[in-house]
Amino acid sequence: MNLSESSVRSSDSPEIQADVCQLKIGFIGAGNMAFGIAQGIIASGKVPPSNIIISAPSTNNLPRFQERGVSVTHSNDEVVERSRLVFLAVKPHLVPKVLNGISRNVTQEHIIVSMAAGITLETLEELLPAGTRVVRMMPNLPCVLLEGALLLASGSCAGEEEETLLKTLLSPCGLVEAGPEPWIDAHTGLSGSGVAFVYVFAEALAEGAVKMGMPSSLARRIAAQTILGAGVLLRDTGKLPAELKAEVCTPGGTTIHGIHALEKGGFRAAAMGAVEAATERARELGKKN
Repeated sequence: MNLSESSVRSSDSPEIQADVCQLKIGFIGAGNMAFGIAQGIIASGKVPPSNIIISAPSTNNLPRFQERGVSVTHSNDEVVERSRLVFLAVKPHLVPKVLNGISRNVTQEHIIVSMAAGITLETLEELLPAGTRVVRMMPNLPCVLLEGALLLASGSCAGEEEETLLKTLLSPCGLVEAGPEPWIDAHTGLSGSGVAFVYVFAEALAEGAVKMGMPSSLARRIAAQTILGAGVLLRDTGKLPAELKAEVCTPGGTTIHGIHALEKGGFRAAAMGAVEAATERARELGKKN
């Protein structure tokens, strides 16, 4: 596949569509994140499932891929030999072993996309042959439901062409953005770990309603729907959070009294601190690898 012209063509152009349809895609690792990304690629309708191959050391997670028409194998080398776009979806501590094992088969025609947290582009490029096109990608858990937030960062031999290709393929997975590598750690704190922060908030909302006499199962359902609805409004209206908050807050009403309680409890500072702590931890992990 020739991607040299993609930087000057729209991702919706017939030429790009034809190129993408012929693309061979591989995954090394068959966990939930690989499954979510593969589902998104299949959902795009741009690549047939028969063009996708997955490898894993055990058969535990492979049947769900097979059910969607994806080829499976236990050989990482086979994935590399049969693919041009390879997603590395293994635990961070396994990355050096996996890359050392496949590097002899990696050529400059390949694009290697790593989803391993804390493994820097510099480390990836050191473990692969010189000139390899490498991209770091950080997804988050809602990718498994095609409602994720993904951030891309390109290595020294990759750039706009590869980012355009990945955005075209992965758009069904959710929001796909690109930026410099330091943003990957911030994205981890904001969106990767942020999913768990939202769950803590949902739990607290529901427990507040339980305290006020509502059954816990009902409180959990309403808390989930409240967060979902608020998120869709925030995403789809384009309004700032402060604008939407002002639309709910009436003078002397219930909401402003509740927000005052949140502010007295340090909610805003705690949320900012959580993103900062998770980001710093991601940076620490990157220095260790």
